[in-house]
Amino acid sequence: MKWNLRMVAAQRDLWRPTEVLAAFQQVGFNPSLSKVAALWSGTPVTVRLEDLDKMCAALNCTVADLLQAEPLAAAQAEQESGQRAVRAEDRPGSGPVRPVPQGRRGGGPRSLPPS
Repeated sequence: MKWNLRMVAAQRDLWRPTEVLAAFQQVGFNPSLSKVAALWSGTPVTVRLEDLDKMCAALNCTVADLLQAEPLAAAQAEQESGQRAVRAEDRPGSGPVRPVPQGRRGGGPRSLPPS
């Protein structure tokens, strides 16, 4: 997902986190300035749906404006590079297989849901 808060804010002539905070406060959403600055400067790991709804109300936009889906093919290709099934090199035209889940200790991705 691509986080577009800065673009949406710029389209509403809001250029600083303090201006965005003022817009949020007008609809009853009162996050701290540091939270708004974090939302402004990068993609959040999590966003509460209630907060997302209030952000959309303050900026007069939709969730689709703030969150833009990116193609999974490019992201999966990066994760799957070099991971092939056993003896995959013996089969012509074989491509990458599902990624192998890694343990959580190394900070790798979570395991995949069952097929």
